[in-house]
This record gives sequence, C-alpha cells and structure tokens, in this order.
Amino acid sequence: MGTDTRVAWSVVIPVKVLARAKSRLAGLADADREAVALAMAADTVAAAVACQAVGDVVVVSDDSAIRTEAEALGAEVIADRAHSGLNEALSVGAEHATARWPGRGLAALTADLPALSSAELTAALTAASTVTQAFVADAAGSGTTLYTAMPGAAFVPRFGPQSRMRHRQAGAVELDLPGIPGLRHDVDTLADLQSAALIGLGSRTRSARESIGSGPARSVAIPQDRQPPPRCERSGRSASSLFLVRPGSALPRADRAHRRSQLPRGL
Repeated sequence: MGTDTRVAWSVVIPVKVLARAKSRLAGLADADREAVALAMAADTVAAAVACQAVGDVVVVSDDSAIRTEAEALGAEVIADRAHSGLNEALSVGAEHATARWPGRGLAALTADLPALSSAELTAALTAASTVTQAFVADAAGSGTTLYTAMPGAAFVPRFGPQSRMRHRQAGAVELDLPGIPGLRHDVDTLADLQSAALIGLGSRTRSARESIGSGPARSVAIPQDRQPPPRCERSGRSASSLFLVRPGSALPRADRAHRRSQLPRGL
C-alpha cells in the first residue's frame, strides 16, 4: 500500500462465510468450492494491499479462515454487523474506514477477482480520483466490480442485479479503461474461472485450481433415464437386445439363428 497518487483510498472488500460462498460453482465438492472461494478472496485482497493508490484495506467478514488469511496479508478485518447483504456490508466497512482514516476516498471491491493485479487497480483508482463517484463494469456488461466515492462524497454502493445500470442512473461515472481485464473479470461459475485463468490467476487461486484438477476422480450421478441398459452376463447382450460384437468377429451361432428368425418370410 502507498500514498503516491492524488487520492489515498480505503478499499472495502466484503466476503461471505465460506460455507455459503460461491454456490454457483456447481460441480465442485463443498470443500473444493470453499477452497476456491478463499483463494480468490485472498488474491483479491493481496492485489489491493499491494496497490500504490491504496492506504488501507478493510475486509468485512465473519469467517475465521478469511480473517486469518486477510490479516496475514495486511488487511484489517471487521465483523459483518449488518448480516443483510452485500451493500450493507460495504456500508459497515466504509463507516469503519471513515472513522479510522478520515479524508480518504472510499472504494468497494468485490472479493471474486482472482486475476486482478495491483497495477490494474492503481489505474482504475487514479482515474476515479477525477470524479465524485465512479465504477467499473464487469466483463459480462451488467454488473459492477469496483465502485468509488471521493472524500466527502456520499458512499452509496448499488451492487446486485443490473448494478451497472443502477450505478450509472445514480450519477456514477463509468470508467471504461483499457488494460484492466483482471479487474473486470469476476468469477461466479467454473466457466468464469476458466476465463480468468486465460488472463492469469493469482498464486493462491492457481494452486487451488491445480489441486482440484489433480485430485481423485469423482463419481457423477447419472439420471435414471440416462442410465445404460443392464448387461446380460451369459449372452453378452444388453437387456435392450443389442448385440455386443467386436469388429471383424462373427455373431455367435445362437444369435445368427435369432437374427434369421427375425427376418421377413421369403428372404
């Protein structure tokens, strides 16, 4: 963290309790999903702490693992007193930051930006220092990954569905900057994680992803209507009367007779 830009920023990062985090990472076991969520949050916090425009980082979370990881990285962790949503948690963090470090700009940053770099965040916060309120839209085009308010300005984050439109309608200036793909790319699904990997994951998320990829094979439940027909052990035939024959081999004698019996008369 440093103070070598025109405005020093307090960055607030809300993180859910891991057991409830990233439920849309379908296909992962609970332990793997929690590990990925923790790693993504840690990489996001690490990028914010390393950002030259940032004076301090406040993480709002009730999760003990998040607290341990974030404090080790240099962030201050406070409890989520609101317990009622993302924007409320951000307001709790902003109040704490304003009371402790008055005169700083306030920035709300989502915790699921595993490809974020400190240079990207520096570029965005530097641009944000020229307007009262600003935001960065996500890669999908409808959400928000960063919202900022200058010192003395009202801090009113509007994260959630269609937050890009709602921030814009409230008067915040959209920062359409080149070269910030990691800041735009939040991760909600495994497909999002794959796309973020093409940008370049932080070290913790990369390790978590590799651990999942190298783990033991997991069984997948197949719906009943897609189950293969049971095999008939003695005949080598499935219950649907399909013949299972290796290429180039002849049908068994009983099966040839069966086939002939099924042909129309006269052939």
